[in-house]
Amino acid sequence: MSYLVSRPSQDLVVAAHQQLTREWWQRRRSLFACFISDVVLDEADEGDAEQVALRLRTLEGIPKLAPTAEGEHLAMAFLADVLPAKAAGDAAHLAIATVGKVKYLLTWNCNHLANAQLLDRLEPIAATAGFKLPRVCTPEELMGVSAYE
Repeated sequence: MSYLVSRPSQDLVVAAHQQLTREWWQRRRSLFACFISDVVLDEADEGDAEQVALRLRTLEGIPKLAPTAEGEHLAMAFLADVLPAKAAGDAAHLAIATVGKVKYLLTWNCNHLANAQLLDRLEPIAATAGFKLPRVCTPEELMGVSAYE
């Protein structure tokens, strides 16, 4: 969410992520039913007051998935078996999306979420609990069919 409203970065990779995020939001967002969690709201509420206001305004009206006991148990299992303790918020967000039967989880967090090797290890944990992980991807991956095809 921060890439959507933040000031343009001088870092080329961050600037590219910002641009892709804005393009996705403008061109593709309306094609998906979007949801957020308390984790997203908590992250959006951190940092520079002006940026916080922009992020929270952008999130207004997006339905929130409520945490559940099943989600809490799943997040604990993700943390016990795969994710480090510092990724507790990421584990909770993924678990809430999983229990909420979200099809796609859109993120630039490639350390703990959009990470194929970790997702390979998280999928059986979710399956054992009776759930299917959402497809975790970056905005670039969810831009749709390429114009070159």
